[in-house]
Amino acid sequence: MHPRLRSVWDEPRAPNAPARVWRDWVLLALFVPAIVLEGILRSDLPWPAGSAVMALALLSTLLWRRTQPLGMVAITYGVTAVAPFVLPGDPCLMYSSGFVVILTYALFRWGAGREAVIGSAFIAAKLVLSTFALTIGVGEMIAGFAVMFGVAALGAAVRFRASARLRELDRVKLLERERIARDLHDTVAHHVSAMAIRAQAGIAASATQPGAAVEALQVIEAEASRALAEMRAMVRVLRRDQPADLAPNPQVADIGRLAGRFRAGPAVDVDIRGDMEDLPPAVGSALYRLAQESVTNARRHARHATRIEVSVAADDTSVHLRVSDDGEASAVRPASQPGFGLIGMMERADLLGGTCAAGPNADRGWTVTAILPRAGAPA
Repeated sequence: MHPRLRSVWDEPRAPNAPARVWRDWVLLALFVPAIVLEGILRSDLPWPAGSAVMALALLSTLLWRRTQPLGMVAITYGVTAVAPFVLPGDPCLMYSSGFVVILTYALFRWGAGREAVIGSAFIAAKLVLSTFALTIGVGEMIAGFAVMFGVAALGAAVRFRASARLRELDRVKLLERERIARDLHDTVAHHVSAMAIRAQAGIAASATQPGAAVEALQVIEAEASRALAEMRAMVRVLRRDQPADLAPNPQVADIGRLAGRFRAGPAVDVDIRGDMEDLPPAVGSALYRLAQESVTNARRHARHATRIEVSVAADDTSVHLRVSDDGEASAVRPASQPGFGLIGMMERADLLGGTCAAGPNADRGWTVTAILPRAGAPA
């Protein structure tokens, strides 16, 4: 088989296909009365009552079109292809039987590659057999092929776009994991370096100052515990083989550099409260990254905003970050479709055992909130 045909045949089903959503019941609520009314009012159908009953029975296939696209296409097009030869009517002659194009769309949107190929054979067979049964003419058959091709192309295009977005989301998450891995790597390297220096000092002083050696061992023990905690967090991230960022990791104190008035855009005010001294470097770096991304998004997307407020508050167990602006809420990206930057922020917070959320304010503006545990990622 040709490689391109093989790739089409081996294409898996689209992921995250919902079983049923509220729109499915709306479709049924629209088509059921339409089919009943057409069966009652149309006198040119060869078998109005039977055609309406078959159409109603086949209408239920819409409920399983995403999870079983090939099966629903085979049932619907198979029944309608055979019906003209054994019964006096064809349900596809009804205008309200147009729901079959939804099945064609679902086949190419959600089905596997081999399902799309096999389902296309059922669709083509239906159109050809209807022509032989004289229920449609040659011109109508050609038009039917054109309509089905257009619907199939639409389903494939939507599928490709959804797949491209999923790949982009995965790429953003992976990049964020790599960034965290670099931060954690630098942190662990700091702990190991401190352990090595203390060990050398303890060895040098052990002959004349036993107390200094004991103190060095205590420091090494503390540094080793911290390094172990960071290494456990590091296991939770993935990192590709790329050059590390050699710039020093920013910390909570560096958030203050985000404040100021700029030549264009809103002013940024920063307020840091609470004890930030013993925060793990990974947590401090994450707080800075979250604040930096939030301020960047606000300056970029908050239309007519005059002020951006950044608040960092620490308590005994966690650190709270809040970034809010006073821009027009209508100009901000809807929360139901978060952008890649926000997804990366959520990924970073989640990997460290915290949470991150964003949404419009009640009156105007947009707020990003994040809560990170002081200890960083759980073991």
